[in-house]
Amino acid sequence: MSLFTASLNSGSNGNCYYVGNAEEAVLIDAGISCREVERRMTRLGLTMRSVKAIFISHEHSDHINGVHKLSARYRLPVYVTPRTCREGRLTLSEDCVQTFQAFTPITIGNLSITAFPKLHDACDPHSFIVRCGEVTVGVFTDLGLPCEHLIHYFQQCHAAFLEANYDEEMLERGRYPFFLKNRIRGGLGHLSNTQALKLFTEYRPPFMSHLFLSHLSKDNNRPELVHDLFRREAGATEIVVASRYVETPVYHITSTATHTAAMAGSNYTVNNAPIVARIPPPPAKPSQLSLF
Repeated sequence: MSLFTASLNSGSNGNCYYVGNAEEAVLIDAGISCREVERRMTRLGLTMRSVKAIFISHEHSDHINGVHKLSARYRLPVYVTPRTCREGRLTLSEDCVQTFQAFTPITIGNLSITAFPKLHDACDPHSFIVRCGEVTVGVFTDLGLPCEHLIHYFQQCHAAFLEANYDEEMLERGRYPFFLKNRIRGGLGHLSNTQALKLFTEYRPPFMSHLFLSHLSKDNNRPELVHDLFRREAGATEIVVASRYVETPVYHITSTATHTAAMAGSNYTVNNAPIVARIPPPPAKPSQLSLF
């Protein structure tokens, strides 16, 4: 079996990722409008008839802005935790709301979707992997730090959407106020290019064929910068930058092993400090808006 995947949009202006097989598909987040989802899928030759569910990672507006209209128009179930539904003020039809439990797969046709907790400034944030047979695609954005769960699931992926939000020097020298800079890089914000690259080079599996660099900051990153940074270390893994303005092409992900580099060891550090963080309790007052 195989999977088809595309980013419909990736960034603080909206996030939406398509993962499916020849019969059914799911959307991970719906942060762009229903109309834009329809337009972009049509341009890609995809159809909403294949989409069977929407999975919501957390309550920030760039991940939920389009979910009400999409769910209502297509009668799509929305998989969302109760806390995320409440904090995001999601007023979905009761018969469309479904929940999920971390680490417990949900089966939709031949797809299996598993959520796991992540580090981010939200009330109950999760990342997802989607499996079809032996093929696995991960959607890993909005990450304060790589945690043990992320590393575990990243090592299983034939393809992954991985956040590379900011260049450290651009953030430091940029126009953002000091409190916002610290929020972004403070462990519950976003991954830097360097952090994402370390995760990729030290924990990518030998069969990873595609890496989609995602959720790039408009002000603190450049697509060509991060593409060149990863391309030098990628070997046979294709590096794709997911745009904040347009959809990517549809990529066909199979279980064929095309990358032969061995996985590195477990000593994953930044500035000599362990980077494998554990998931803390959620913040008491999560932010409603994504500012990154």
